[in-house]
Amino acid sequence: MKQRYSDWVHAPAAKPDEAARQAAESRQVQLTKPPGALGQLETIAIRLAGLQGCVSPTIERVQVTLFAGDHGVVAEGVSAFPQAVTLEMVRNFARGGAAICVLARELGAKLEVINLGTVDPSPPELQGEVTDRRIAAGTANFTLGPAMTQTQLQTALDTGREAIIQTKESGAQLFIGGEMGIGNTTSATALACALLNCPADLLAGPGTGLDPDGVSHKAAVIEKALTLHRPHLTDPMESLRRLGGFEIAALTGSYLNCAQQGLPVVVDGFIAGVAALIAIRFNPDVADWCLFSHASAEPGHKTVMQALQVTPLLDLGMRLGEGSGAAVAVPLLRLACALHAGMATFGEAGVSEKDD
Repeated sequence: MKQRYSDWVHAPAAKPDEAARQAAESRQVQLTKPPGALGQLETIAIRLAGLQGCVSPTIERVQVTLFAGDHGVVAEGVSAFPQAVTLEMVRNFARGGAAICVLARELGAKLEVINLGTVDPSPPELQGEVTDRRIAAGTANFTLGPAMTQTQLQTALDTGREAIIQTKESGAQLFIGGEMGIGNTTSATALACALLNCPADLLAGPGTGLDPDGVSHKAAVIEKALTLHRPHLTDPMESLRRLGGFEIAALTGSYLNCAQQGLPVVVDGFIAGVAALIAIRFNPDVADWCLFSHASAEPGHKTVMQALQVTPLLDLGMRLGEGSGAAVAVPLLRLACALHAGMATFGEAGVSEKDD
């Protein structure tokens, strides 16, 4: 199946700078504190040193790119909100009223909104505020057939790559991918079930706020789709084509290209985590460039994190999406870098080191 995708999809990931990582590790040992006393703040700084290729990394320039698209599976009654909310939220993002907008402002981060496929196109008044990369009026209903054609999937992957090329050219040091799409927790759950061989009733959650009966119905819809597509779900990209969404595919493409270009990523919650899982299953070296921000309250997220063998940095009970959990983790990364660069060594401070 590899020949079905553009050459860039198969390009190797960059390698972290091992010399910089080791130098940062040596510096941590010399700082005025017991070894390991700052816990994950130490390991974050050391890891970022390897990813940035410098002993003292910084997180000053952050890019947040939010991908939006609608899902045909909403016709099956899997969301507590109407499909019109996707485009209404795109308008809200453009006007700066959503949670990720507030967080981006507080972080001094750049924010871009890309419409890959809302049912209705972005209205003219959003021109210049929303990047129009509309592929179709949402994906197809994946209980009846594949969600995307091969061309649509490739276009969505390419859109994610293009966003990273621009991000890299802007000098950003960190990328956050966000998503918006009514029905996308159903799509993400179906993908997680396919990739992890889990039953839908184990991973399905409330999404936008379904009650228990709604969650049960959602799981049944997912199982119907898994039964239909099961012969084709052994390949992560084919699973994405059949069960995914335009915004999930764009996230997958962005993570692949971040790794190829050597740009660290902070992965958001459940939906972004599933996109990362697809990218890592497709190219395991993508994992080197992903930091996982928070433990989503969406039940499937824990299983995805276990499959990736990672522990998210934060656990705040969030499940909003938009890249919001990833944005909340950025101050933690900045503090880790500041402590690493700003603390004195034992020699500089004239403090006695631990006895051998």
